[in-house]
Amino acid sequence: NDIWGWTHSASRQREFALMGLTTGTAFVEITDAINPVYIGILPTHTKSSSWRDIKTYNDHAFIVSEAAGHGMQVFDLTQLLLPIDENDMPKEFIETAHYDGFGNAHNIVINEDTGFAYAVGTSTYLGGLHIVNIQNPTVPVLAGGVSSDGYTHDAQCVVYDGPDSEYTEQEICFNYNADTLTVVDVTTKTNPIQLSRTGYTGSKYTHQGWLTDDKKYVILNDETDESGKDASYTKTHVFNVENLDNPIYKGFHSGTTKARDHNLYIKDNLVFETNYQAGLQVLKIDDLVAPSFTQVAHFDIYPDENSNGYNGAWSNYPYFPSGSVIVSGIEQGLYVLQTPNNYGIGSSSPTQPPTPDPTNSPSKQPTDGPTDIPTIPFPTQSPTHNPTSSPAPPSNSPTKFPTSPPTPSPTGKPVPPTNSPTKFPTSPPTPSPTGKPVPPTNSPTKFPTSSPTPLPTSNCGVHRRSKACKEASCTW
Repeated sequence: NDIWGWTHSASRQREFALMGLTTGTAFVEITDAINPVYIGILPTHTKSSSWRDIKTYNDHAFIVSEAAGHGMQVFDLTQLLLPIDENDMPKEFIETAHYDGFGNAHNIVINEDTGFAYAVGTSTYLGGLHIVNIQNPTVPVLAGGVSSDGYTHDAQCVVYDGPDSEYTEQEICFNYNADTLTVVDVTTKTNPIQLSRTGYTGSKYTHQGWLTDDKKYVILNDETDESGKDASYTKTHVFNVENLDNPIYKGFHSGTTKARDHNLYIKDNLVFETNYQAGLQVLKIDDLVAPSFTQVAHFDIYPDENSNGYNGAWSNYPYFPSGSVIVSGIEQGLYVLQTPNNYGIGSSSPTQPPTPDPTNSPSKQPTDGPTDIPTIPFPTQSPTHNPTSSPAPPSNSPTKFPTSPPTPSPTGKPVPPTNSPTKFPTSPPTPSPTGKPVPPTNSPTKFPTSSPTPLPTSNCGVHRRSKACKEASCTW
């Protein structure tokens, strides 16, 4: 399941991990990173699901799930600041509000600068952006939708301040649509305009990505291009987006393992990649014209293997003011990580390629880019995600919450042993901000778990509402 972070907007000091579980959403205070406190859980609105996604706006969490009829839960995060007796933790919370304009959704994107949420992968707008006004967080209102390119798996929406002056101050969404990077102007919510749709050679499942700080490049992951007869080392793909009407594919960087990549985020000049069996991998951007990165740190939560199975790290969140990074593990739970030396690279530098890019704002697609959108081969079997949830590990070993009997992983490999993985160095502990005693590290508070529901399989892969899946007439 997915993960996100929240820092109390007024104090900028108290930090919380918001972690999706099969049964709901867990809230863990990590202000004292060595002694995290599991505060409570918001149960799912309907059923259990291995897909749950959380984003935040104005001190509220907005939660969607693939569970049927789930809609969007709204939760007032300031409840986490109130004193709670340790004997009452984990507390079971109730949702503050609910939006039922859609049922299930794969993901949710929020532009905190405008107060609009974008649910993706719903059964509305052909699976494209379902736009909700959340400026009043407890009264969400439908604002519009995007259906021009069908299913969107993930997106990033910003008030644009990049080099393409034609779109300055417009609200632009960069959509990851299974086989393309698709750019849409959503400034007018009732009349969104698709600016471009760009594929790339060898695409298999365009999954998710992020803009560099200067808005010149998009760095994205393809979840399945490490599998099949062309299996390779983890590929991190780069697009020049200085011309929003005509993005240019620049190529890819090959990683250090053959693990498949999932979610990535960019902070300063670093890319934080969550790469399933390879865990968290932190890459320093060396060049984006001819894509080249250097791995400067990693934390392997699945030490048994580094192949292309669906085990290990699902997502990460690197934006806490303290520098802590949180990682969600499918089988393992929550990890809270720190580094004392800024990943060994000194002070952070702006995201800027070292050499000029000769293809900036071209009038037409270069000859090395694909002219037509490539056909997407999908995996023949849906990977079975079976996440269980755990508290953040103490400094010497991860502690697991009790789980139901394990289910074999999709690769047929055993789930990882509970012995201690190598960890980032951590800073000295600080007193708990709540003033309450912190549970001892050898006896953590436990997340409630239940036997996971077996996931259905499809004759064309896990992403059942994608365009290619529909074209293949998938059966379940």
